[in-house]
Amino acid sequence: MLPTEITPHTHAPDDSFENSKYAYAIRLEYGCDPDMIGTRPIESPKMPTTKPDLKMDGTSWIMLLILSVLWGGSFFFTEIALVDLPPFTLVLLRVSIASVILWWVVLLRHIPIPRDPKFWGAIAIMGAFNNLVPFSLIVWGQTHIASGLAAILNATTPLFTIVIAHIATDNEKLNLRKALGVLIGFAGVVIIIGLPGDATAPSDPEAIISPLSVFAPFAVLLATFCYGCTGVYGKRFGGMNPILTAAGMTTASSIMLIPLAAAIDTPWALPMPAPQTILAVLGIAALSTALAYILYFAILKRAGASNLLLVTFLIPVSAILLGVGFLGETLLPQHIAGMGVIGVGLAVIDGRLISKKA
Repeated sequence: MLPTEITPHTHAPDDSFENSKYAYAIRLEYGCDPDMIGTRPIESPKMPTTKPDLKMDGTSWIMLLILSVLWGGSFFFTEIALVDLPPFTLVLLRVSIASVILWWVVLLRHIPIPRDPKFWGAIAIMGAFNNLVPFSLIVWGQTHIASGLAAILNATTPLFTIVIAHIATDNEKLNLRKALGVLIGFAGVVIIIGLPGDATAPSDPEAIISPLSVFAPFAVLLATFCYGCTGVYGKRFGGMNPILTAAGMTTASSIMLIPLAAAIDTPWALPMPAPQTILAVLGIAALSTALAYILYFAILKRAGASNLLLVTFLIPVSAILLGVGFLGETLLPQHIAGMGVIGVGLAVIDGRLISKKA
């Protein structure tokens, strides 16, 4: 679930994977004021011979842990809210409430709002494939699988991102290290889901009742594929303040979700949700979406893109702890083993296990 920002195609650094989803960090590291992006033409900054060495201090680690809990908590909140709310209605409430909060931040910070129709067209596409489709797929998937398992599968987002970037771009090709990391990561997915024909019991006994439960893990993987596509697609557009981009995406997805929720869920006919459901909706919208977006870019500015990638390792852990501790969920040993293998693959891609020169 890592947010994707619309970033310029120019100024792309050589180590493109780290910046395919974090290009905003480059502008910060080279002294370009992010709040001024989009208000005037961006002059090419003079690149220093060496990039600033952004390290994780104590405050950065605390912020990163909080972010992992916020994003891991989205799976926890979803599991609670699904008791009373159908998937499209839940996603609509999530993005619409988050958009109100984010627009309030935009106005509070006096961020200029563009009028270019091309920008808003791009925002609509990003809202569909970075919010509407993946959020809906993950929420539907969680009607059949445990929240911790959904979080583990969601951690494959960087794997899809670099594969799609290799196919769709000219300057983000796979090298040996990244290819090895992708293979290891997808081996972890095979461990979790199993090979075709494997007879493995689901982690949730109730999932046996539904014949659709077998498709739930693939729905979450399709959501991460959408995240990977938007990570590459968003690079070709002009840069904008990331909070404005997030506000625009959640608003666009809200508008598109209204007819879907109305036609499929008929939310006006639903009974009044329980208090815990209302609190869960507020939690996933205000904390796991709006606040998480803001904290994400704060960490990005403070610690850099490479260090921020560590949150990918922590989100499943937070989700599993919340699911096991408060929802009584259990995961099979193959799920834990698969999470470990995916983590190794991500570490290889990130260069923490194998030198980035490989």
